[in-house]
Amino acid sequence: MGFSAIFGRVGRPRAILAILGAVALASTSAQARVTRIEIEQLLSPAYDGASFGSGGQYETISGRAFGELDPVHPANAIIQDIALAPRNARGMVEYVASFQLVKPIDMTKASGLMWHDVPNRGRRVPIPPVERGSGDIGLSSGWQGDNSGSTAPGKGNDYVVVPVAKNPDGSAITGLVLGRIMNAKGPASQPMIVHLNPVPYRPASLDTSRAKLVSHASETIDGKVEGVAEIAPADWAWAKCSAEKPFPGRPDPTQICLKNGFDPARLYQVVFTAQDPLVLGIGFAAFRDVGQFFKTAKADDAGTPNPVAGAITRSIVRGSSQSGNYIRGFLHLGFNQDEAGRQVYDGAWPIIAGRRIALNVRFAMPDGVLKLYEPGSEGPQWWVPWPDTVRGLPAAGILDRCTATKTCPKIIEHFGAAEVWGLKLTPEWVGTSADADIPLPDNVRRYYIPSTQHGGGRGGFATSGFAAAVCPSVGYGDGILPINPVPHIETVNAIRHHFRAWVLKDVVPPPSRYPTLAGKELVDATKESMGFPTLPGLPASAPTGLINPMLDYDFGPQFNPLDGSGIATIVPPNVKRAIRMLVPRVDADGNELGGVPVVLRDAPLGTYLGWNITKAGFNKGLICNYAGGSIPFARTKAEREKTGDPRLSLEERYGTHEGYVGAVAAAAKTAVASGFLLENDATALINAAKASSVLK
Repeated sequence: MGFSAIFGRVGRPRAILAILGAVALASTSAQARVTRIEIEQLLSPAYDGASFGSGGQYETISGRAFGELDPVHPANAIIQDIALAPRNARGMVEYVASFQLVKPIDMTKASGLMWHDVPNRGRRVPIPPVERGSGDIGLSSGWQGDNSGSTAPGKGNDYVVVPVAKNPDGSAITGLVLGRIMNAKGPASQPMIVHLNPVPYRPASLDTSRAKLVSHASETIDGKVEGVAEIAPADWAWAKCSAEKPFPGRPDPTQICLKNGFDPARLYQVVFTAQDPLVLGIGFAAFRDVGQFFKTAKADDAGTPNPVAGAITRSIVRGSSQSGNYIRGFLHLGFNQDEAGRQVYDGAWPIIAGRRIALNVRFAMPDGVLKLYEPGSEGPQWWVPWPDTVRGLPAAGILDRCTATKTCPKIIEHFGAAEVWGLKLTPEWVGTSADADIPLPDNVRRYYIPSTQHGGGRGGFATSGFAAAVCPSVGYGDGILPINPVPHIETVNAIRHHFRAWVLKDVVPPPSRYPTLAGKELVDATKESMGFPTLPGLPASAPTGLINPMLDYDFGPQFNPLDGSGIATIVPPNVKRAIRMLVPRVDADGNELGGVPVVLRDAPLGTYLGWNITKAGFNKGLICNYAGGSIPFARTKAEREKTGDPRLSLEERYGTHEGYVGAVAAAAKTAVASGFLLENDATALINAAKASSVLK
């Protein structure tokens, strides 16, 4: 059977069918793995011919990897619906994954380390100049196969093409899918968006009587919905419409058109029946096998050489945010062992990621970021076995499977305050009972970067001119506070230095540093428990009631909450309870205690928050998704007293510009001594403080 027939799907772009049709040329090898690579572009030298330290000049090689999986092999059988995927003549399930290699032109200059970066929503990831300067090799390859928006095959992005599952008799598989629209106004039709990209599924029928559309007057952060009103099937359509071309508009399965237009004060939610689920869990296996191919193979089955054959001794998988969640799910489901029983990655670096990706589910939407009804916090979020009595789940941990097979990598994870407040992080530290610190195994280091927004801010030593924060997710709104400038970059540079040494030379990195119950640094998420001051520009109660809690969902009996796998039959899920959430305590300024030293946090110019408050729209007054915020200090005592600001002014803290530079130098010295700031970055920060306008 040709691949066009195997993967055929109504409405799928012709480009994908062309890609898949080419896979039929793959070799007849019986071992399931990457069987063929196809080099599509070589840019040599890359980066305008620049030379990078010991690595010299670099080149980039991009192409596609054609692979196949044994659906009954224990390394693959955990993939949801792989048993229902079409197979080739050898009984294998096939896929195509894009990739890009970044490598020294002169491979004698290669360090032996390969970073395998997990793309975030299809965005290809080249290794940064500092890693090229060390002679490292970079690999970016596709894993997200939902083919929606930025994850669809296209120039400069990474994707995986996976098959559609069918019933054993060949008929279409159907299931319920949820779509939500917020902050929409007027007669124009609206698409359903999951964070940044369109919902990847379409209704099996455009008959609105076969779907259910409701609107909500309000939703609380802990999942309580009020003012639900059902919209009659005759009053809406799957269609594209506008003021000029009103209801019922032109049929379009990706848009919703309302007869009376959208009310911006209400959220709209539709549940519809979709068909032809993609076997998205194959993205785990495809990423695994592409990484192992470039690490260990000499050539593909057709004799095409591996461009980095023999040059890689160690590899680290790395991903940020959604991609870090992917790594945690990858490890939990056992994918760091390939079909031959070999360990794939020597290191794993999930960055600003406090949950597992919701990928191995029928009709999965991995773009979700933990807004209401979005999965990803089910089952163990912690590394070692730990009881989950609140949700009634057996003791388990993310590393259970790789521990059993002795294939666990060395792991470094780092986070900031936004992950605590917006992305449901702290149960990873203290469990759902929130009553004890969960121990870390020897192969894991955890570093918390206090008082920082998601991914860190722009850095520098400015006291004004910060842009307003935008709440992440399309159409969510803006925050009432400007963005948080406290950076991650210098801390990440130090972590990278330690991680390379740990993986390549077995040099142990600094001990974990994060807030704990034992250290009396974790408390309930209320103003009183935190010791948070009353600050100008904030509601008097802030931040009480702002945290986004972990919700315990019931997705139905065919969903496996321990693994976050299976089939959701209750859509939207029932909310059984909100899990107790803890947060770091703060000092008199409202800045967090605990974690690693950061110069701008330790020589502050304001209060730096991992949360913000939505300014207007449906979520007005609630947490601004996972945006951070900042409130600068007043310059003088007189200025702060005018607004009732309890925080010391810049002059009261530092006296003069030179006094502030001295505070930066002292903070930098502390961070260097503890291993979380490199000497060259410390010098650059002190020089930046000297050049700043603080108290000039």
